[in-house]
Amino acid sequence: MASTAAPATSKRVNLRTPEVMEAVQAAVESHYHSPMVEKLRGAGGVMKFGDVTVRLAKQFGFCYGVERAIDLAYAARKVFADRDLYLVGEIIHNPEVNAQLAAMGIRNLTGKGAALEVDRLGPDDVVIIPAFGAEVSVQERIRERGCQIVDTTCGDVMSVWKRVRQYANDGVTSIIHGKADHEETRATSSRARPASGGSGHFLVVYDLAETDVVCGYIRAGGDKETFLERFRSSCSPGFDPELHLQKIGVANQTTMLRSETEEVQSRLRDAVTARDGSDENFRVFDTICGATQERQDALIDLLKSPPDLMLVVGGYNSSNTTHLADMGKEKAPTYFVLNASCLESPQAIRHFDTHRREEVVAADWLPPGPVTVGITAGASCPSNLIEDVLRRLLELRGIPLDTGGAAAGQV
Repeated sequence: MASTAAPATSKRVNLRTPEVMEAVQAAVESHYHSPMVEKLRGAGGVMKFGDVTVRLAKQFGFCYGVERAIDLAYAARKVFADRDLYLVGEIIHNPEVNAQLAAMGIRNLTGKGAALEVDRLGPDDVVIIPAFGAEVSVQERIRERGCQIVDTTCGDVMSVWKRVRQYANDGVTSIIHGKADHEETRATSSRARPASGGSGHFLVVYDLAETDVVCGYIRAGGDKETFLERFRSSCSPGFDPELHLQKIGVANQTTMLRSETEEVQSRLRDAVTARDGSDENFRVFDTICGATQERQDALIDLLKSPPDLMLVVGGYNSSNTTHLADMGKEKAPTYFVLNASCLESPQAIRHFDTHRREEVVAADWLPPGPVTVGITAGASCPSNLIEDVLRRLLELRGIPLDTGGAAAGQV
C-alpha cells in the first residue's frame, strides 16, 4: 500500500495461465468441493440414509459467475504473491467464502469495518472488483490511484449495465427492480446516468407495492414531495417524477424472483399504456440471470411433490438465496440456514426469517420417524457447506455418517 497517487498505469495481466489455474483449481477444490454432494447428484439427487430421504434440487450452489470470481481471486493471490490485495466489499454473499479470502490475506477495502480508504491506495496495490461489480465512482477512484485491477464482475451483470446505459443515452429513465442498497443495484444505478449529455435517470423499486406507487403516479400524477420522500434513497439526483416517468425502461437486479420481475414489467407497461394510449414510451429487457432462473426452476420442480421440510443453505444477505427460501415456504416448512451449526438439535434450529430480516429459532422442526428432506442452496453457497448441513442432519437422527446411502432406485 502506498500513500501517494500515481498515473493510472494498470496493465492487463493474464491470470488464467495453465500453471496458475492448475494450482487454483486444486486449492478451490480442497476448500469447497464435496464428494458426498457429488455422489448425491450422481444418484439423480435422491438418496435414502436410514429413515431419512434426501432430495437435492437439480440446480443448486455455485454458478459459473461465482466460480469465475473465486478462481480469479485465488489466481490474483498466487500471481501477485508479494503485493497487497484488496477486495471492494465481498466477493460474493457467503461469509465462509469471504472469510477464506481474508485468511489468504485479501483485505476488505470498503463497507463495514473497512480496512482503509481508496485514497490511501497506490500503484503497487491490487484491487479485486467482486462478482456484483462496483459503482462507477469507486472504480474511477481506484484507477486514478494507478492500482492493478482484477475485475471479476459477472457477465450477466454487465449485460444489465449495457442496457441501462442505452436507456440513459436515449433519455429514458431506468426503473430497476431490486434492492436499492444491494451492491449490484448500486453498481447498476451508477451506470444509468449518461456518460455525456442526455437526461437519463433511475428509480429503484423493491417490490410490487412500490411498483404500484410508481404506476399510480404514471397514470394520474400525485404529490411530488410525498413521492420523492418515499423514494429518496432509491432514485437519481434531481429526479422529478413529472419529467422522468414520461419515458421508462425496466431492468433488474439479476438475482430477483423472475415471476415478480415479470409482474413489475407488466404493471409498468399497463400504466404507461393507460396514460399514453400505447406502450411507445415503455421499454423492457429480460435481465434475470440464467443461473438464478435455473435454481428457481429446479426448486419449483422439486416442490411439485413437497418434502416434509426444506433446508435452504446460504448467506443471509444473498438475494437469490432469500428468494429460494420464500419459494420453499409456499409449499413446505422451510428453514434458511447459514451453515450446519444452525441445526442445534431435533428440537431447535436457527434460521433466517426473510420477512423479519433476522435469525430466529424454530422448535420441533425435525419430526420423528421416516422423513423426506429437500435441500437447495443459493448461487453463492459452496458444496462443502451443503455436505456439512446434510451430515449434521443425519447426526441429529442418529444415523452413522458412514451409512453411505442408497440411491433412489435402491430405496
